[in-house]
Amino acid sequence: MANKDEFSRREKAAEDFHAKFRADEEAHKARLAELSATLPHFAELTAKLEATGLRAYLAAVKGEGVDDVRRETEALRHKRRELLVSAGYPADYADRKYRCEKCSDSGFVGLEMCSCLKSELTMAALDESGLGKLVRKQSFDNFSLEYYEGRDRAIMKMNVDRLRAFADSFSDETRDNFLLIGGTGLGKTHLASAVTRVVIEKGYDAVYRPAGEFFAVFNRQRFGDGYEGDGAEKAFFECDLLILDDLGTEVTTQYTVSWLYDVINRRLNEEKPTVISTNLTEDALRARYDDRITSRIFGNYVPLIFTGNDVRAKKTEEK
Repeated sequence: MANKDEFSRREKAAEDFHAKFRADEEAHKARLAELSATLPHFAELTAKLEATGLRAYLAAVKGEGVDDVRRETEALRHKRRELLVSAGYPADYADRKYRCEKCSDSGFVGLEMCSCLKSELTMAALDESGLGKLVRKQSFDNFSLEYYEGRDRAIMKMNVDRLRAFADSFSDETRDNFLLIGGTGLGKTHLASAVTRVVIEKGYDAVYRPAGEFFAVFNRQRFGDGYEGDGAEKAFFECDLLILDDLGTEVTTQYTVSWLYDVINRRLNEEKPTVISTNLTEDALRARYDDRITSRIFGNYVPLIFTGNDVRAKKTEEK
């Protein structure tokens, strides 16, 4: 574990995020200084543009003259662009270029954390858990259907399309839950990782955990070795999307069944989407977990059946 003087990956990600903002600000100031020193009238036009910003705010407060200020601003911007182009510069050379237009690279929209910063911190958390490499490596684009044949390929294409649509359209209004069910080596983990990646890139808090690590968090919290700190399990209840991979590979106890029920039940009640993958059949799931859990899964999750022969084994044979 890192000592107290070291940044965690998430703290380092936040610092790097704000360092980029400061670097971009300095680069913008340097461009303005360069242009002011080399182009006649540039500094004058820039000063007038800055003054219109305050006037626009005052006009908006008063509720009058807003259109006049807007027209004047556009005219000044046009003149400045013409000046730059005539001197051989790109028309937008003096503009402050933002990586994220929503928050102007500040990381916040009002008091809310922007999706761009949330994405950075969530990926850092995955790196901290050791899963970042997996999520970055496995995407929809590199999922190949060539290892599936006939009807299996058609079924798997529908699964890929359904999960890609789910990830691409993910929003605060998303309520869908999925159960990826099928034998080993058929691509469940790959597609679960691909969903995680897309949702994180959209700026949402997606938590991906293999079942063993998922239950280990609760074990550490209950039995107190303190490895992840108090309250680490809260992320499973509160995240925008929970991906629980390989359910059924854990050692099942009265505690694991209770914890699984609590997470599934609360997320359903709060309409937070969840994706679960498992190698177990429906009958095996019902035999392993009590009716409270299986009734909620089979009653509220869209089942996607993964079919075919072990793709992982085929890839190993090719090497």
